[in-house]
Amino acid sequence: MEDSSDGTSTTKHKFMLFVSGMSVKSGHAIENIRKICDTYLTNNYELEIVDISRDKEQAVIHQIVAIPTLIKTQPEPKRIILGDLSDKEKVLYILNISK
Repeated sequence: MEDSSDGTSTTKHKFMLFVSGMSVKSGHAIENIRKICDTYLTNNYELEIVDISRDKEQAVIHQIVAIPTLIKTQPEPKRIILGDLSDKEKVLYILNISK
């Protein structure tokens, strides 16, 4: 497994996005992370969307206290972002994804 500081990697990026139903913020977060992943991580990511209104156990396991919450689990380090992910530059920086 290779990983470099510029965000390029042979490791598939894995994300979990926690939402609650189809609120406006949840819908925006889903749309925003999909756009980012499709643009910068084409065919190199997995996105799991967890609706805590249907799967409360996952919210407890991952200690989710705010919605929407994005967790990047792979590659390390783990990162967590709260909000609708509308600030693309900030999201790319926090997730260490190169343009």
